[in-house]
Amino acid sequence: MEFGTIEREIHIDASPEVVFDVVSNPEHLREWWPDEAEFPAVPGGTGRIGFGDCSQGGTWVQFTVVDAVPPRLFSFRWTHEEGESAARGNSNLVVFELTPAGTGTLLRMTESGFRERGWDEAKVAARYAEHASGWDFYLPRLPAYAAKVGAGGRA
Repeated sequence: MEFGTIEREIHIDASPEVVFDVVSNPEHLREWWPDEAEFPAVPGGTGRIGFGDCSQGGTWVQFTVVDAVPPRLFSFRWTHEEGESAARGNSNLVVFELTPAGTGTLLRMTESGFRERGWDEAKVAARYAEHASGWDFYLPRLPAYAAKVGAGGRA
């Protein structure tokens, strides 16, 4: 099995503008992905996202925005060590590409960078599996939330 890139596609019953906001705005991200999110949604913006209660042993993960091109593209690097600037070789790259599809949006998510980290094969496979299962859990939460936001509500 190749562990280079995770790819997922999902249709969302909301406009690309709404979906872009839901995948790029920390306030919305907290509703479907991490428990905490603190970053400016502009290219070069740095911050962090948190999983679990970070005051009770949860995990903070470093986060750097690469591109923000409303309503088509949002990308970021994450999982780099605290104090390091995100770059190829020390972080993974996640790209959300948004394409109009009828009255909704086709979201294509890719995450790459596992092989570029310099890890041995076992660690590459373990991290890839961990992230693939994470996306399989979190991405299905996005359509219902985005549809509610698009309808003028909150989840």
